[in-house]
Amino acid sequence: MAHTTNDGSVAACGCALDEADGRKAVAVDPDAKARNLARLRRIEGQVRGLQRMVESDRYCADIMTQIASVHEALRSVGRELMRNHLKHCAAAAIRSGDAAAESMYDELLDLMYKHAR
Repeated sequence: MAHTTNDGSVAACGCALDEADGRKAVAVDPDAKARNLARLRRIEGQVRGLQRMVESDRYCADIMTQIASVHEALRSVGRELMRNHLKHCAAAAIRSGDAAAESMYDELLDLMYKHAR
């Protein structure tokens, strides 16, 4: 159970590690997973629509409006994933002890700073 920190070191993580498939979440709410997959499929369609808009020389402001919509949809998926990570992966690591908790605190700070833009 590990993740790479900003300084390149590897630290323990609350997520389960499967050598064949890489890291896996400790637990995933099936309803949240279904919602996220549906959102990502809609986003995929929106991106294809953006490609068509660019190909057909649509008005730049209209394209930018659609790009903003895609950004917000991705942020929505990210919020749902962060909630799951906090509820399951982070909570398990923090409960498990000092080393795992410290590592999870670092991971959460890294996530906040990377994704707060």
